[in-house]
Amino acid sequence: MRSFLLTACMAGSTIAYDSLFAWKSAPIAETRTLDELHAAALTEGGVINLWSGGDEPAQQNQLKTAFEARFPGMTLNVTVDVSKYHAGRIDRQLNEGKLQIDATVLQTVQDFPRWAQQGVLLNYKPVNFDLIDPSYRDSFAAWYGVYIINWSTLTNPSKLAAGTQLPVEWDDFLRPEFKDKLVVTYPNDDDAVLFAFDLIMQQYGIEWFESFLKQNPFWVRGTETPGTIVRQQNSTYAVAIPSSLNRPSAPLNATRPTTGQFAAWPQTGAIFKDAPHPESAKLLFNYYVSNEFQELRTSGGSWSVRTDIATPAGVQQLSNMSTVNTAAFGRFMADRARVERLKFYFESVIGPAQGLSPLVDGV
Repeated sequence: MRSFLLTACMAGSTIAYDSLFAWKSAPIAETRTLDELHAAALTEGGVINLWSGGDEPAQQNQLKTAFEARFPGMTLNVTVDVSKYHAGRIDRQLNEGKLQIDATVLQTVQDFPRWAQQGVLLNYKPVNFDLIDPSYRDSFAAWYGVYIINWSTLTNPSKLAAGTQLPVEWDDFLRPEFKDKLVVTYPNDDDAVLFAFDLIMQQYGIEWFESFLKQNPFWVRGTETPGTIVRQQNSTYAVAIPSSLNRPSAPLNATRPTTGQFAAWPQTGAIFKDAPHPESAKLLFNYYVSNEFQELRTSGGSWSVRTDIATPAGVQQLSNMSTVNTAAFGRFMADRARVERLKFYFESVIGPAQGLSPLVDGV
């Protein structure tokens, strides 16, 4: 009877393939040019379906526009949603054997080693793979960072008293002139924001956070929402935490601490082994790590995942900075028990995240 029940349970569910003892993970090393890959992608229909992590529908518009302009005839169908939601949907598709997407680029970096272990990722080295920082890539090319996200603080000086010194270090946000001026993403709703707060409090202690709460910050969902509110003329909020802008247009100003730790990490991607459009996915990932795309990213003031791409003008090299560790985020995300305990702590203090998803709230 016990054997029958075990067999019945196994028959009623899909068990993910475990590649632990398969071992043969030697990656395919790409040798074709972008133009040759483009031609191959067109033969399979010229379409790629990408799920990308984010919290505003337009966040990947620059990628879509640049990719489709560079490769005529290609259509990049990119769906933006919060990474933790994308990951769950991907797991369901994999479990049901109904994969609809070709590739994904997500903030939930802890999911990629798991998917690699399940044997569902394509071990594939795009051209320039070996130039990606080794700490950002899987040894057998199942996954790798495709661009760096780093956060700054966005300030609108026009909403502050004339001559106000802009906040730079984390203690600056505790100054009286910033009371009722801060708009901040819930740390218990976004793991990267949670990581940012953890970095601050590891350095300055819980006392910093208790003083920060006395500034009456306006808590919101989504990492783009603070910047949107700070831009609004009918809003009195002047300081957005966090912001992905490094070189905003006037009158906005972006700052990063010079002694305090701040969050930056490689947004990580992979192609699925059973991708419906494998050649198109390979074209996209070769474009991701190409000089063209990496220099497009650095022109905005961020760093490249490649070690040979020049640091943007006016920005320190990562190797010379003691205030950021781009590999630390992956270790943080892998410790899910600690992440959950931190989320519960913040939720107990500031309450659960309120409001609609930033993807549909219209802000």
